[in-house]
Amino acid sequence: MVKPVILTGVRSNEEPTLGNFLGAFTPMVEMQKKYAGDYQINMFVPDLHSFTTPIDHSNLKQNTLHNLKYFVAAGLDLDNSDTFLYRQSYIPAHSEMAWILDCFTYVGEMQRMTQFKEKSAEHAASVTMGLMNYPVLMAADILLYGAEYIPVGEDQFQHLEITRDIAMRFNNKFGDILVVPKSTADQMRFIQRDKGLRVRSLTNPAKKMSKSSEDEKSKICLSDNPSVARKKIMSATTDSLASVNFDWEKQPGVTNLLKIKSLLSGRSQDDINAEWVGCERYGDLKISVADTVEEFLTNFHLKYKSITDEELIYKLEKSEEKMRKIAGETLLRVQKAVGLR
Repeated sequence: MVKPVILTGVRSNEEPTLGNFLGAFTPMVEMQKKYAGDYQINMFVPDLHSFTTPIDHSNLKQNTLHNLKYFVAAGLDLDNSDTFLYRQSYIPAHSEMAWILDCFTYVGEMQRMTQFKEKSAEHAASVTMGLMNYPVLMAADILLYGAEYIPVGEDQFQHLEITRDIAMRFNNKFGDILVVPKSTADQMRFIQRDKGLRVRSLTNPAKKMSKSSEDEKSKICLSDNPSVARKKIMSATTDSLASVNFDWEKQPGVTNLLKIKSLLSGRSQDDINAEWVGCERYGDLKISVADTVEEFLTNFHLKYKSITDEELIYKLEKSEEKMRKIAGETLLRVQKAVGLR
């Protein structure tokens, strides 16, 4: 019996942030522990996505291994037989599948994607078709493996929905060819989260913490020296209300610190809020959160250094051999449906 697929990926060209760790790495490790044996878990580096915006290409290959080590340092079990680690570019079916799906996707749909509008504004002088087509390649990443569950942050919900639309459009024309991923609501219930996790920028808490931000003080990167991360927390933007409350609308900066404290300490949000809500000294809260972040990064770096390239590459090559077969079978069904085979 074929096991249902959970799929996730993290780009390899940018240094992951604490937001990526909490929003993508940790949930996948938790799901591996919870669903081992019942689900196939696909964890991949979407390296083809990495140059939708300008990057230093000379570092891309090594950054792939670097970022995958972060997953392992987060607790991913490389020995789990139902977990597969692979590089997107090592499986050619992704590229061909994306082209075919492009031909069943409308330009207007891509132009309405929020991430495209935001990133094209940031890179106005160098907007590429790759940036516009990013959601279609993401759809190929998902549909090639019949993935039902794709744990993502709320900034990717729109891309999940367009993946569902493309799959249903294709099936309506050619029959039951592609597995349609679960709806966003169903996925959030599956991972037991009523909305996507969004760790906010430390300098502008109205925005998410972004690994592509040029403002280094806005983000905590997983590679940050623990003492540097501590200083970033201590200088985080709060407000002038002089009273700690958990309120994303009125006090996003303070609320962000409370959220980080809860997630990294393993304590419930209610427990953290009970300790801090009503406190008038933001400095005390910052010291507590800074202590937690500093301790987390110190331990995380030790785990990272214990992982060798050899053990990671062995897992990648074994997984890629298996994934090429699965992706190839799906691609062949699609090729036959459209008349290429």
